[in-house]
Amino acid sequence: MESGLREAAPGIGEGTERKCMEKKDIKSLTLAELKAEMAALGEKPFRAAQLYEWMHRKLSRGFAEMTNIPLAMKEKCGESYQYTALRLVTVQESAIDGTKKYLFALPDGNMVESVWMRYKHGNSVCISSQVGCRMGCRFCASTLDGLVRNLSPSEMLDQIYAITLETGERVSNVVVMGSGEPLDNYENLLRFIGLLTDENGLHISQRNVTVSTCGIVPKMRQLAQEKLQITLALSLHAATDEKRRELMPVANRYSLAELMECCAYYFEQTGRRITFEYSLVRDVNDTRRDAETLAALIRGLNCHVNLIPVNPVRERNYVQSERQAVEAFAALLAKKGINATVRREMGRDIDGACGQLRRRILAETQEG
Repeated sequence: MESGLREAAPGIGEGTERKCMEKKDIKSLTLAELKAEMAALGEKPFRAAQLYEWMHRKLSRGFAEMTNIPLAMKEKCGESYQYTALRLVTVQESAIDGTKKYLFALPDGNMVESVWMRYKHGNSVCISSQVGCRMGCRFCASTLDGLVRNLSPSEMLDQIYAITLETGERVSNVVVMGSGEPLDNYENLLRFIGLLTDENGLHISQRNVTVSTCGIVPKMRQLAQEKLQITLALSLHAATDEKRRELMPVANRYSLAELMECCAYYFEQTGRRITFEYSLVRDVNDTRRDAETLAALIRGLNCHVNLIPVNPVRERNYVQSERQAVEAFAALLAKKGINATVRREMGRDIDGACGQLRRRILAETQEG
């Protein structure tokens, strides 16, 4: 069956990316791997711990900042390793709630978006896992030009590090829900989570990490077997296969029955409830019948439904549901015994949807 997933854009960034990747990516190494690297360079093991602290606790932007590392060793490291430090291209700040949307340039010239949000319980950062995306979800701007490439673990980490330095505030929650499908970049995602939650780094609790997926069933099952304590958020957006296929090409490959079985398996393996993300689109999936069908679909699962008024995307004609329809949808789910909340809208006055800011800046650059 035709999946409708987009292929990677050929040739974009290939030369510069290959040049960057000739050197080992030091910020993507575990502490144990870094110790082995230092031994191979003829350095003592404690140097690895020093480097690791500079990279993952002090959030150093390069070897030059590392004051307790000898100059000769800095030079040796500079020759042997790539040091990922994203460059800030632009930042938008919401006049409504202070939410900040960042556009970062990667070493090969590609760009990715991240979002910083302040809540009462702490600061959250939403990061990207890929440049672009090949999943083709109809309401998402990041997929309009297809997938360019995966992000490395260090490129995912450094979105958080760069934002922490820019805001001067600690990040307590991380959401991998920006551009890209995280489970389509599985190995890099796992390494990123390991580094982010490592006690020698920022040491953010796994329970404060959320990973979003459009529903790649085999990867969801594989993730369940890792037995991590992260939150898995499934982008559901429809309660029938027919309607979901209209919104999300991945639904041509995996049915809702398969997804629900996989969600039950995930809870069985991890003890962590699933979050269902449901973007409400006016006259598409926001009716009373849609709510009743959704309640019937997920009844019996240990889950939570996050209702999201859809972010308008210029290239699509989807419109946000009326407030009354959103509240009625949530009330009906509650009546059916389903735990549901309406997501607080953050940064409505800036380029809200995933990929919008990157796409606009790219278009302006090309026009210029």
